Amino acid sequence: MGGGPKPEHLLVILPFNPPTTIFERIRRNHPYVKITFYQLHFTDTPWKGRHHVPSETFHDATLLITLSALPPSPNDCPKLELIHFTSAGTNHIANSPIYTDTDITLTTSSGIHGPQIAEWTVLTLLASSHHYDLLHQWQRKHEWGRDNRGLGLLRNVHDNVGQRLGVLGYGSIGRQVGRVAKAMGMDVIAYTASPRNTPESKKDQGFIVPGTGDPDGEFPSAWYSGTDKKDLHHFLGQDIDHLLISVPLTKQTRHLLGKEEFDILSQRNAFVTNISRGPIIDQPALITALRAFDDHCSSDRTFADGSFAIEPELDIKADTSCPGLRGAALDVTDPEPLPPDDPLWDAPNCIITPHISGLGSAYVDRCFQVFEVNLDKREKGEKLINVVDRSKGY
Repeated sequence: MGGGPKPEHLLVILPFNPPTTIFERIRRNHPYVKITFYQLHFTDTPWKGRHHVPSETFHDATLLITLSALPPSPNDCPKLELIHFTSAGTNHIANSPIYTDTDITLTTSSGIHGPQIAEWTVLTLLASSHHYDLLHQWQRKHEWGRDNRGLGLLRNVHDNVGQRLGVLGYGSIGRQVGRVAKAMGMDVIAYTASPRNTPESKKDQGFIVPGTGDPDGEFPSAWYSGTDKKDLHHFLGQDIDHLLISVPLTKQTRHLLGKEEFDILSQRNAFVTNISRGPIIDQPALITALRAFDDHCSSDRTFADGSFAIEPELDIKADTSCPGLRGAALDVTDPEPLPPDDPLWDAPNCIITPHISGLGSAYVDRCFQVFEVNLDKREKGEKLINVVDRSKGY
């Protein structure tokens, strides 16, 4: 009978100032949406943050945008139909009653992080392989570096042309890293839980920042899949020089990579990058693999990828294979924050940043772009994007 879309009450609870320009855009394009904003700081148990938000606001909300703050129980939000998270995953709220005891539709901001995380991935990889610590040390000393050891390292920097990037979890972030890696002359191979045997199955069905990613799944030269150790080990054994970890944290992926997996990657002295979640890696096993490389590799030896140890100590015989991983870049750790006395801080050739690889000036706007796409689709009765499958955990 017409009458237009039904009125909606959008509750936005975020740990930063209200994005007024974005709110104006939503009101202009969706005048039937009432918006209420609350600024709520991070909490250890985010869904218990109700005390900062009037209960009647939760009660009337039909839509919610949040990082982690949720109603304490389903009784507090009888009209709530859609929750959009400003994070790529929902593992941080997987124990909340809203997640476990309701069928409220949950969507994520997966797809927005690709550009900035891909840049962070390349930044840390090149900082390691091009010995940026040494270059920066020379600059701080006002020294035009000419020592033989330093120049020896730099003369033997191996560029990435012809090297192989293995993407463990070929989602939106993995696709953008794959795109950049291909531009650098690398070969890209992908691993996903389910097979991607048809052109349609290889397409990215989520949110895509225009001009980025791999919308049609064209970049990988080979695609591997599976959910057991045998399948994973087969993928890791494909002469990988750089492994990108970009799978969601679930019960199945906790400690997915440990001693066995690092032993396989050590055949190429791979560089490991984790931008996903810290518990996916067995950290003590990673430290052991990094120390093995550092303890046994000398500056006059070329390894599988043509690179050298950053801080070599011991000489080894030319016919002795070099164990371990040549380096790692971690934007996530277990736990977070990483305690000051954690041995990971001192792991050799390891770059650690405090879970910031996805941050940037476009972050907030892109989060809301995903929500607005789904707002349009709700109005048209179309299938939403970035919907969380609770049975899979992502």
